[in-house]
Amino acid sequence: MRIIDLRSDTVTQPSPEMREAIYRAELGDDVFREDPTVNRLEESAADRLGKEASLLVASGTMGNLASILTHCGRGDEVILGDQAHTFYYEAGGISALGGIHPRTVANQPDGTLRLEDIEAAIRPGDVHFPRTRLICLENTHNRCGGTVLSAAYTDAVAELARRHDLAVHLDGARIFNAAIALGADVKELARGADSVSVCMSKGLAAPVGSLICGSKPFIAEARRVRKVLGGAMRQAGIIAAAGIVAFEQMIDRIKEDHSNAARLAHGIASLKGLSIDLATVQTNIVCFNVATDGLSAEALVGKLAAAGVKVLCVGPGRIRAVTHYGITADDIDDAVSTMAEAIETSIA
Repeated sequence: MRIIDLRSDTVTQPSPEMREAIYRAELGDDVFREDPTVNRLEESAADRLGKEASLLVASGTMGNLASILTHCGRGDEVILGDQAHTFYYEAGGISALGGIHPRTVANQPDGTLRLEDIEAAIRPGDVHFPRTRLICLENTHNRCGGTVLSAAYTDAVAELARRHDLAVHLDGARIFNAAIALGADVKELARGADSVSVCMSKGLAAPVGSLICGSKPFIAEARRVRKVLGGAMRQAGIIAAAGIVAFEQMIDRIKEDHSNAARLAHGIASLKGLSIDLATVQTNIVCFNVATDGLSAEALVGKLAAAGVKVLCVGPGRIRAVTHYGITADDIDDAVSTMAEAIETSIA
């Protein structure tokens, strides 16, 4: 049976050019800083993000974890959104492994944190409280439907952070999606952050890997933290080679994913029994709600999977679909038709 997999942009297969690059990658021992392909990728990532240096890590979760562990010590506190990926989906790693306390404030529907909420969450200098060290942002914002943060907003948070002698980490797993959606240089979106994590295996379709970008001293310390986490790799050029192709060939084609997401969102909006806020569909993530009696999100996800369309249930009554490399406009039309049929047979 033909499968249309919209669960995540992590389900992509590497492009033929990536497979060829992996096969032909020049390799060395990256722990000794002798893998030329890794070195090339790290230099390219730093340049693209406007930072001094970069570090290859195994995953986005490791990228965020290593960054936060580098910024904070045990007992320190990080301010982040109550819907942040780091808070919601990363197994409590900053607390379990770093002894770092998360201080959550409410994410707004557009993924932002209100500046006044951030400032109110900063701890005073009192021995009863943990020390606030870091503010974390996310761009694009996963649980807010792939919404984008503007450069002006991130700069405003950075200015607030500087006034209070705090650092800013940006979970930029899909930051290139944000740059494409805004028509902005990705450097503009990253300039306010002291560190940025970038995922190669989401919108960029590489099979594995993320990067941390920041100052040279920050990356030197993050490299030590990566070693503690067991993330130091040897002939990692086979990973980096696909990342280089991703940077060179996959960024501009993100526009196609956004177009397909908009196509899907408008198709969903036309279906009886589903509801969607089209204003939140800004990139490649489409979140919608089941709005009919007698049909749960879980049941609809199961019916769609049985018919060859895979999506995710991400909360009571709520479903997520993500467009990506390998998904075509015809796939989107077929997915909408399958949804219509599943709903019709469920509520008939």
